[in-house]
Amino acid sequence: MATCETCGNDYDKAFQVTMSGKAHTFDSFECAIHALAPTCDHCGIRIVGHGLEKGGTFYCCEHCAQGEGVKGLRDRI
Repeated sequence: MATCETCGNDYDKAFQVTMSGKAHTFDSFECAIHALAPTCDHCGIRIVGHGLEKGGTFYCCEHCAQGEGVKGLRDRI
C-alpha cells in the first residue's frame, strides 16, 4: 500500500501523478487536485479545467481575469 501525501491515508488503490518530473502519491483525485491544481488569482478556486494564464498568473475564467484588470484573455470554447 502507499500513503497519500495530502491526507496521509494508507490505501491499496493509491496512484501516482508526475508533475514537473516529480512523482506524487494520492489516494483520490480530490487529494491530487488539492495538492497540484493551481488556484485562481482572483477568486481562489482550484482550477480543474483549462483555466487561463497570463504572465504566470492563473485565472479560472475570463470574468476573473477581467476582475484583475487583465485584458485579451478568452475562455476556451
